[in-house]
Amino acid sequence: MPAYHSTFITEDADSRIIGNIVLLPIHSKFRGPAYTPDQEYDIIEEVLDLFRANSFFKNFDINGPADRLLIYGILFVSDCLSKLNKSVNYKEAVRVLNNLSLDSFSLPGDVGFPLNSYFQPPANKNEADLLRSYLQQFRQELADRLLARIYADDETTPSKFWLAFTKRRFMNTSL
Repeated sequence: MPAYHSTFITEDADSRIIGNIVLLPIHSKFRGPAYTPDQEYDIIEEVLDLFRANSFFKNFDINGPADRLLIYGILFVSDCLSKLNKSVNYKEAVRVLNNLSLDSFSLPGDVGFPLNSYFQPPANKNEADLLRSYLQQFRQELADRLLARIYADDETTPSKFWLAFTKRRFMNTSL
């Protein structure tokens, strides 16, 4: 059975692509370069919907630039879940994941980036700065929506159905 791929086909002339990562529009309450999408379903929702199914796969065939953003999002969600445990309440989880999303991170082409074989580096410093600010906004919004799903039932304990995926490693790698 193949892995689930992104439904966002980015063959448009107006889509912004840096390296081979597309900067898709997202609904966000955080500042950043992302546009607001026309539809309710965005790439953040897709990452959260496909995370649990795709985390079982060790191989992932990339069909387009949106799949690269999906891979990055799934790896970030996996990283977020590894920082949580069953005794962390909502306020502590917000603090932990907020720090994680704002921490410095490596971009494609940097030495510490784990998936350099799948991603092309930005062409210049301006593109690198735009990609960094987009990915930071992406990470903040993803962490915020992830917390809303994990603590949907109870703010004192996280959902065991999400924490069950803390040991799973998508593509045998992590950010």
